[in-house]
Amino acid sequence: MKDKQIYITKPDFDRLTEITKNIRSRQEIDRRSLDELEHSFSSRDELGLIKEVRKIKSSRNDTEWARIEELEAELNRAIVVDADKIPPDIVTMNSKVCLRDADTGKDEIYQLVYPEDADIEQNKISILAPIGTAILGYKVGDIIEWKVPAGLRKLKIKKIVYQPEAAKEYQL
Repeated sequence: MKDKQIYITKPDFDRLTEITKNIRSRQEIDRRSLDELEHSFSSRDELGLIKEVRKIKSSRNDTEWARIEELEAELNRAIVVDADKIPPDIVTMNSKVCLRDADTGKDEIYQLVYPEDADIEQNKISILAPIGTAILGYKVGDIIEWKVPAGLRKLKIKKIVYQPEAAKEYQL
């Protein structure tokens, strides 16, 4: 369903776009900082340490880049609408959603949140997590598929437990 358009409010669209820009900017600063450090060191041990740090950062950045690209792809498909025009069966930022795992049949309730509010113990899933990006903008009844290390995962959106727009709580 990657070609399906999704609904999003202007404030959420702007905030998510800003998050992607900030992460890309931070990664570029990290890369430049490592380049500068590498040029300032001369011994083999120091250069070896910088190369190890660069490998670790590169691995983290590759994962982060992939998540940012997935979110940007979702934002590119988005239809920006006023909050009062969002249908109540659509997953939006800060929505609480009941998801059914297609493999186990188990239902779980998650809240889709901004990265700084994520807390897996409270089932608050970051928009930058694969599941977070996957459910944004979809509606009750939709089946979402995304890649995980073990293969393909499928979840069905069973119901929207809470949606800020439906509750007319626009400034969360």
